Amino acid sequence: MLVELPRTEAFPDIPAITEAEAAAMARAVVRLFVNWQVSDAEARAILGGLAPRTYARWKAGEPGRIDRDLATRLSLLMGIHKGLRYLFSDPARGYAWVKRPNLAFGGATPLAIMVEGSMFGLSRVRAWLDAERGG
Repeated sequence: MLVELPRTEAFPDIPAITEAEAAAMARAVVRLFVNWQVSDAEARAILGGLAPRTYARWKAGEPGRIDRDLATRLSLLMGIHKGLRYLFSDPARGYAWVKRPNLAFGGATPLAIMVEGSMFGLSRVRAWLDAERGG
């Protein structure tokens, strides 16, 4: 006998990413960029062209308001980090991976793809990692 499952609401009451979660992701991404040995200019490009002064506040632990675009970028970066942690048991190898040329990206480094600044570059790196781990 078939039983119809209740439908999920299209517009839940809770935003996809809360302000507190976005702020926590911003702090984590700043630490991630340190581990990846990313320059401030590269970090700002990955974050969609964040202003130098704004990124300096992020590094000081004051991310301020994070819009939907930035929250999405942070989420993609957290997914990339998670994918690397699944693929590499040694965190240092995962951190170094972003600066190694990769044939899947036409010989470019994953960092170069992300530094292009487009959301699609971040999505491309994350999708590759998800596919590699079978996710």
